[in-house]
Amino acid sequence: MINNLKKIDISKELSGKKGYSLNLSKKILNNLLESIVFCIKEDVLILKNIGVFKILDKKERIGRNPSTKETFTISSRKSLSFIPAKRLSKIINQQK
Repeated sequence: MINNLKKIDISKELSGKKGYSLNLSKKILNNLLESIVFCIKEDVLILKNIGVFKILDKKERIGRNPSTKETFTISSRKSLSFIPAKRLSKIINQQK
């Protein structure tokens, strides 16, 4: 079963566990996410025991539609890469 986690769900959880108001929880979460995005844009973000986020620059290339064999150009773009820490991978694999 796949659960989609929303920012409001995290805010409600933070509010319930720590006793903060829902508005304060939303502000804390938004500030945290803004900081994370800023750090990723600046350089590589390493979160100890969680993993590494970094931006990859993808070059322009030729793509092909497999059903029609039509070729087209895929423009250059930035992509986000995440490499999980060994500890996080170990914790996830133990839960089976």
